[in-house]
Amino acid sequence: MLTLDQIKELAVRTPSKIVLLVLDGLGGLPPAEGSKTELATARTPNMDRLAHLGSCGLSEPVSPGITPGSAPSHMALFGYDPIKYEVGRGVLEALGIDFDLQDGDVAARGNFCSVDRNGVITDRRAGRISTEECSVLCQELQKIKIPGVQVFVLPVKEHRFALIMRGAALRAELADTDPQREGMAPLPIVPLDRKAERTARLVKQFVSAARDVLKDEKKANMVLLRGFSLRPALPPFEEVFKLRAAAIASYPMYRGLAKLVGMEVLTTGSTLTDELATLEANFGKFDFFYVHVKGADSAGEDGDFARKVKVIEEVDAALPRISTLGPDVLIVTGDHSTPAVMKSHSWHPVPFVIRSKSCRPDRLDKFSEDHCLRGHLGNFPALAVMPVALAHALKLNKYGA
Repeated sequence: MLTLDQIKELAVRTPSKIVLLVLDGLGGLPPAEGSKTELATARTPNMDRLAHLGSCGLSEPVSPGITPGSAPSHMALFGYDPIKYEVGRGVLEALGIDFDLQDGDVAARGNFCSVDRNGVITDRRAGRISTEECSVLCQELQKIKIPGVQVFVLPVKEHRFALIMRGAALRAELADTDPQREGMAPLPIVPLDRKAERTARLVKQFVSAARDVLKDEKKANMVLLRGFSLRPALPPFEEVFKLRAAAIASYPMYRGLAKLVGMEVLTTGSTLTDELATLEANFGKFDFFYVHVKGADSAGEDGDFARKVKVIEEVDAALPRISTLGPDVLIVTGDHSTPAVMKSHSWHPVPFVIRSKSCRPDRLDKFSEDHCLRGHLGNFPALAVMPVALAHALKLNKYGA
């Protein structure tokens, strides 16, 4: 793969427009022998037409066999090596809610969760409490005072919140307290570097105080923390790819990702209809659009096969609104797979289709995992998505003499 510096030398500005539509958690698995994945089950005439006219493949978010988080899988889609440019979840949550994250601030992504009388987690998401309930609880946690640091506890969405600590000589080398499954107690706060021992003690004080504040809550009676991080320095997206880029996403973390690489994050509503209206209203102002749809991933994590199928079908039904705008390049893919049968992210490669006037049409009759594997692109790294998109938009000069 070319480096970002090499792509920067090849990229050129042109009037052509690219739309990258990301269905979070798109890839799936058959729930039983002889059955189909969620995508293969869904009625998707518009995506099927793209698969017939465009070029298809399966993308590997990080590396074969590696289950990616949302951050590394998106970094790869945006053209940044997720191994080289590791981004913590906490930073993304903070940026996604427009918090003024300063150099030296340590941020963590928080979940309100439910624990039983023995302190064992019974629900990692506290029944997906409403954002309004989350806001009230955050106001209570905001009252916690830790000597030597300023603490910010801010609602994100539903059960999610952001914890930011501001003070001198804070470090982010802390292990997650979220075991990522029920039936276990929250993990202890462990420094991963001796220099982070003081920060670990401060976070322990916060968690202990939070437990006392929440002890009488029926659902959200404990917190889980993960993704402790500092804001990294990244090569700006526009500078590398020569694109005026806009992000349309309702979930804060994905807005944070886009903001981190330098995209302009557009104000939008919480539904797909809202997001497409935002795309239509701004289509003349930018030449690259990242549009994020969360519902398929949420359904997959809940183990709700039917709901995931419905989300995919809803996106497919809305696809003509994007096509009508006439983007020179249209990509439909996911960031990772979230099979409902696994109730989690998985390592499986992700369906991908690109449509442009420069395509070699695959003439496939269905957009699905099995069909995409037979496409021209085959199995390829997600890091190739941006170069492929630029090439199809005629935005890359020839490499070498």
